[in-house]
Amino acid sequence: MTSISRISVLAMAAACGWAMPAQAQDADAAAIQQELAAMRADMARMAARMESLQSQLTEAQAKAAAAEAAAAGAVTVAEATKAEQSKTEVSWKGAPEISGEGGWSFKPRGRLQFDAGFIDAPESIGRPDGFGSEVRRARLGVEGDIPGGFGYKFEMDFAGGGAEIVDAILTYEDDGLTVSAGQHNPFQSLEELTSSRFTSFIERAAFTDAFGFERRVGLSAQYGAGDFLAQAGVFTDHVDSLPNKSFSVDGRAVYMPKLGSTQLHFGGSAHYSELNDAANSIRYRQRPLVHFTSHRFIDTGGFDATTETGYGLEAAAIEGPFHFAAEGFWQNVDRPIGDDPTFFGGYAEAGFFLTGGDTRGYKGGVFDRVKPANPVGEGGIGAIQVNLRYDFLDLTDAGIVGGTQNGYALSLVWTPTDYTRFLLNYARMDYDDALYPANGTDRDYAVDVLGARAQVDF
Repeated sequence: MTSISRISVLAMAAACGWAMPAQAQDADAAAIQQELAAMRADMARMAARMESLQSQLTEAQAKAAAAEAAAAGAVTVAEATKAEQSKTEVSWKGAPEISGEGGWSFKPRGRLQFDAGFIDAPESIGRPDGFGSEVRRARLGVEGDIPGGFGYKFEMDFAGGGAEIVDAILTYEDDGLTVSAGQHNPFQSLEELTSSRFTSFIERAAFTDAFGFERRVGLSAQYGAGDFLAQAGVFTDHVDSLPNKSFSVDGRAVYMPKLGSTQLHFGGSAHYSELNDAANSIRYRQRPLVHFTSHRFIDTGGFDATTETGYGLEAAAIEGPFHFAAEGFWQNVDRPIGDDPTFFGGYAEAGFFLTGGDTRGYKGGVFDRVKPANPVGEGGIGAIQVNLRYDFLDLTDAGIVGGTQNGYALSLVWTPTDYTRFLLNYARMDYDDALYPANGTDRDYAVDVLGARAQVDF
């Protein structure tokens, strides 16, 4: 019988008036005391247990509150991380371009051009011809923006088994003004300033290479407003030719209005260079259209010179699938002894897209990327373009007989996607006063050239 049951029995007995002997009463009182003591002990244990449970409950509540706070903190961190990630954007322009908060951006860039073809020259000149091939360009670099209006571009070319710096530029842009410092192109010729990724033939017009147009280390500025663009800079020499004391001043102005749907282009350039290197000599020469041959059929040979002064004129038009371009450039050379020669080069070309909706790209005073209206991979065949060109170069004047070229060229260009191109070129080069005589004395003959290129860029 439990303590509570016993107490209940005793209480009921007392209520009913049962009479107990004194001895029995004493015994029962002792028993009651024991039962009460046992009850107090049980109650004490229960109180201790309740206190322990209360402590555990308080601890559990504290842990739950901490877990809830931690969860809230994790959500806050996740939200902050998500907000930070939302400030970084990735777009696709042939390669991923990453843009961050404040004006940062980064994009890898590059191009691969593989050329192959045939040269057919008179056997009697004693120069090997036939099949040739090369990796024309294998470039890899980066470009991007820096907060504050600054930008950068660095690119190297690994063609030919070596490594050569192509572009290494720091720029600053502000409301139409662009200032550039480092190795970049002086402002000579629409053909020269148009990227090799977007030219209509596998090589540029002959005068651009013959007159030594190339990237040089310098400081330049250009300003564009509406249809007008002005460019000028001071340059030394190509980074691989430094140090030397030669320098040049170059400038170019372009007017590029739109007449209805027709994009027009009119430009002019000027070049002045002091030749202060140790040799103090100069040489003009040119290959027959393709680059994979080392033979130049017209060549002035080296001669002493102190300065170069050049002037160029440009004109172009784009109307739907049709485009036209023409340039002329006069290069005058001051010699310490003898008359000063003036050499001339120029070209005229016309092109037409055979595929509907395609046109030649144009941006910022130069030809730009062709973007097929119906590219391969999206149900189309890409853009197909044909081009005709007359390419003239005269390296004979003032007693210097470097020869004359009359070139007639045809190109077929297939652009499957925005970033891939295939070019097939044929040219017939008529030479007068060529460097290599045929049959011992004949320096007037023709050379036929067939060249092809596969290209990808990003």
